[in-house]
Amino acid sequence: MKDNTVVQIWSEKTQLEKGDSLMEGYTSELWDFTRISVTQNNLEELIEIWVQWDDEVKQLFYCNYGDLLYLLDIKVDKHLFRALAQFWNSAYSYFTFGKVDLVPTVEEYTTLLRCLSIQADKAYSRAVNVLTYVKKLMNITGMSEQWVVEQIKEKGESKSLGHIDEAVSDLFDILDKMVTPVSAILAETFRSLNACRRMGEGRFIGCAQLLLAWFLSHFWKVDKVSF
Repeated sequence: MKDNTVVQIWSEKTQLEKGDSLMEGYTSELWDFTRISVTQNNLEELIEIWVQWDDEVKQLFYCNYGDLLYLLDIKVDKHLFRALAQFWNSAYSYFTFGKVDLVPTVEEYTTLLRCLSIQADKAYSRAVNVLTYVKKLMNITGMSEQWVVEQIKEKGESKSLGHIDEAVSDLFDILDKMVTPVSAILAETFRSLNACRRMGEGRFIGCAQLLLAWFLSHFWKVDKVSF
């Protein structure tokens, strides 16, 4: 473990020696203001399911999926998120706050999610038999095929807001295989922020709750003390 000052000196020295990673003559063309939509799914149904579980089932979920469920408690502050997006530097893929550069890392996201069962070095899995959407939901929920089919029929086949997205079922599917989803979540965050900043608008497609949790983890609230 190195002191922050030592790391900063090393990085500045390395950049001076190696040069910039961008091509010579590159100019960053970004919109002065980026309109980002952070419309999210209605999570009330998931919260109701969680409340109905007893302590034993909840503990089993924690053992398998870590602190993933705590993301339900994080309220996405749209104003904070939109303000945060203005500081995203697409050229270097990090946030620039004055002279301070910050970027979420695989290690930080892994720590925040605390998925103890996943293997940090196992990012891929080879699917021998690709399961259908119905079979995936059966594996995740532990319910019968009839129950799953009825749920899909009730919700509709589309993957719009308010429905279980196939990406969500894939997430739990790879977690069951002890594969880390962090690298994919991180890449999706970078890709979406870059796309929104370059276009000057767009909908953020990524885990906004996790990004905000990372952002807030770097800022400490100091209580005012009267003497």
